[in-house]
Amino acid sequence: MIILASQSASRRAMLEAAGIAFEALPARVDEDAAKAALAGLSPRDLADALAELKAIKVSQRAGPVLTLGSDSVVALHDGTLLDKPTSREEAAEHLARMSGQVHELWSAAVIAEHGAPVWRHVERARMHVRPLSPAFIEAYLDREWPAIGGCVGCYRIEGPGVQLFSRIEGSHFTILGLPLLAVVGYLRTRGVLPA
Repeated sequence: MIILASQSASRRAMLEAAGIAFEALPARVDEDAAKAALAGLSPRDLADALAELKAIKVSQRAGPVLTLGSDSVVALHDGTLLDKPTSREEAAEHLARMSGQVHELWSAAVIAEHGAPVWRHVERARMHVRPLSPAFIEAYLDREWPAIGGCVGCYRIEGPGVQLFSRIEGSHFTILGLPLLAVVGYLRTRGVLPA
């Protein structure tokens, strides 16, 4: 068994579907303060640092149990980093900014043990958003808000969010918020999963 340092529904669903026994414990990290302290990092390194912060914080309480922290960062074509939208209006702004553009989504996973990181992996997906009309954005938000309020990028790719894209480069798992194949590989090397 491992510990998932997250309450993310999509990350829990991925681990459950993969047959990985886990307990989910919230990291309770002040992400706004952490992002402010980590300002200046590349999107890749920011995702990695936030995943590490979560893994270590929970691992300090869990001791020898492998603790998985994960985080995702969305970087727009102009370098702007998106946070989770705090309102429907902000979600509409995010979608309008992504419309017709390519953005990068970085998902990082860090596994900690005894309060120290022992493994890490970061993957990138390139997300090609088709041109979105204002009418489409409103109809999409009618259907998806507030469920996407906890989603960086305002989409759940496993649902209607797939309609936002003309092309996607990268792992489906990475887009859902966890580079799952790499995590599973590491858990096999540690004997948590059968080889």
